[in-house]
Amino acid sequence: MTEFSTLGDNAEWQRDFERRLRVSYTAAGLGAAAAERMLEDVRADTGDWTVAEITDSGIRVGYVAVVVADDNGALAGRIGDLGVDALHAGRGHEQAARDWAEGWCAERGAGRLDIRLTEPAGELFDGYRVHGQLRARRVGSPPEPVDGVTARPMKQAEYPEWLASEKAAYVGDIVRAGALSPEEATRKSDRDFAKLIPEGLATPDNTFLVLEAAGEQIGTGWLKHGHLPGVTYGYSLYVQEQHRGKGYGRAAMAAGEQATLAVGDSTLMFTVWGGNEVAMNLYTSVGYQVIEESRSVGLPRSAA
Repeated sequence: MTEFSTLGDNAEWQRDFERRLRVSYTAAGLGAAAAERMLEDVRADTGDWTVAEITDSGIRVGYVAVVVADDNGALAGRIGDLGVDALHAGRGHEQAARDWAEGWCAERGAGRLDIRLTEPAGELFDGYRVHGQLRARRVGSPPEPVDGVTARPMKQAEYPEWLASEKAAYVGDIVRAGALSPEEATRKSDRDFAKLIPEGLATPDNTFLVLEAAGEQIGTGWLKHGHLPGVTYGYSLYVQEQHRGKGYGRAAMAAGEQATLAVGDSTLMFTVWGGNEVAMNLYTSVGYQVIEESRSVGLPRSAA
């Protein structure tokens, strides 16, 4: 029988949790320094988590960590960790831990439960809505260019229209993923862009590209270099709708990888929002691994 007991001392769990995260991050293509930087961010959040030991007949088989906090005026729960030792996996402990976490958060008033997966969870969280994925790939050598497609620096005259389009697309992605309302997403978009590129095209460590084919603009790219040690973050690699289905998506990825290598970074990372299965399939086909996947479900859940 699966049982749960809240820990008074989380030190052993913390070591095990960080070890598992480190293995997951490096397996997905991050270098050691980048993985440690991501761990720092996670470590900063764990102080408020409630950690329970999962046991079966008195034997520890894993851990589950939960927290409930205010999120824009409403309480939201989060499963920070759910790990069952390989020796005991597949015996129902994972589902029992998920159910326990859902009940724990619902009892404390949470109307939603979030989880950030760092490895495939099988069918365990199929009922949770996918909001987004963080993906990455180590770029070992210069990518093969796509015939007829070129990438050039964006011109100042092109920037205002690009910025308006990017902000609108960002809002649309957030709303489609179910993360925020249109009004909340618009405010978030304004804040994020003001923080990320305060100097526009002149913002240091950023590359802004225009993709062209046969002398016609087909898309754009925006990349932040040194986002993590050795990692370039692709905020946007966009192909205009009328030019999709022609292989230009791969051309955009190649341009991003070329820009990554040009500044001395070795890994390209980006986020793909939930509901964009076409993009997810493209990224999988060219070798981009899922580092983290964000999902959520409403609480309380139906017994059905």
